[in-house]
Amino acid sequence: MTAPPNLEDFPCRTFDKLRYGDTDRQGHVNNAVFATFFETGRVELLNAIGWKPSNPDVSYVIARLVIDFRAEIFWPGTVEIGTAISAIGNSSTVFTQALYQGEKCVATASSVVVQVDNTTHRATPIDPEARRLLSAWLLPPEPG
Repeated sequence: MTAPPNLEDFPCRTFDKLRYGDTDRQGHVNNAVFATFFETGRVELLNAIGWKPSNPDVSYVIARLVIDFRAEIFWPGTVEIGTAISAIGNSSTVFTQALYQGEKCVATASSVVVQVDNTTHRATPIDPEARRLLSAWLLPPEPG
């Protein structure tokens, strides 16, 4: 397993409170809840930059979500979600995220969000203003 990312490397960080209902029979937070935590991080980043479609005829849909589970999460408590943008395509945005409980990285995720036309349900290009807003949250390129 690769070394966990540093939470400080993420330009957007937010918290989420663990709920007792998030737990499963094993006493830890169910793996399906991790996707909700990552959604919270993505939405917080988009809200922080004021990213809204300039065209009301488009929406954003998640096309891909890959989660690497590194450790269990236990209730009660909170988790911290680090979120950044790692790539911006013609109609898609790639988010890179990490989930922490305390100092421990418990999961990482990569997701692709696509802008789609509400009528055709086809991908549509990201407008220049949205691209500018998103670019400010790009992770710096890795050295080497």
